Amino acid sequence: MKRKKLLDKSTLDVLLNRLSCELIENHFDFRNSILIGLQPRGIFVLNKLVDNLKENYLIQNLKYGKLDTTFFRDDYRSKKKQPRASFSNINFDIEDKRVVLIDDVLYTGRSIRAALIAIESYGRPIKIELLTLINRRFTRHLPIQPDYVGLNVDTLQNDRVNVNLQESNIEDAVYILKDDNETNFS
Repeated sequence: MKRKKLLDKSTLDVLLNRLSCELIENHFDFRNSILIGLQPRGIFVLNKLVDNLKENYLIQNLKYGKLDTTFFRDDYRSKKKQPRASFSNINFDIEDKRVVLIDDVLYTGRSIRAALIAIESYGRPIKIELLTLINRRFTRHLPIQPDYVGLNVDTLQNDRVNVNLQESNIEDAVYILKDDNETNFS
């Protein structure tokens, strides 16, 4: 597979800062808003956003949690390899709150569909929004679109987008992986 870097750490920091500003514009003090990272990869984006909101914008009353959608996916039983379930950590009421689901890459929309079903177990939010760091356009299986987007990327079906957001900040980067048999990068 050929690998091309789409975003480096400094560009990712700019995108995450812009996404933080967009969230502040729409949620102001976050009193009635909750941020939910989707396990496993959305947690890294969630953590970066929470750190940014707290440190750079002094937002202190943030409620945030983690949601595992493994058993809510429509392909759960059809996979050859059984997926590993993670854990959900939502220890607050979401009833009549504004929920922002956060994931790293929006691809087919199936993970988001599963999240919408899973979130019902915790109550009925007044509104649900979607924030994604990378929006892979033209690959959607379901009519799901993000409210907040870090970067729109046009990819082929066989391409992979790999988001590296390390908690230790070893390497924050986004790569696109292409099959060697496909055309070269331009």
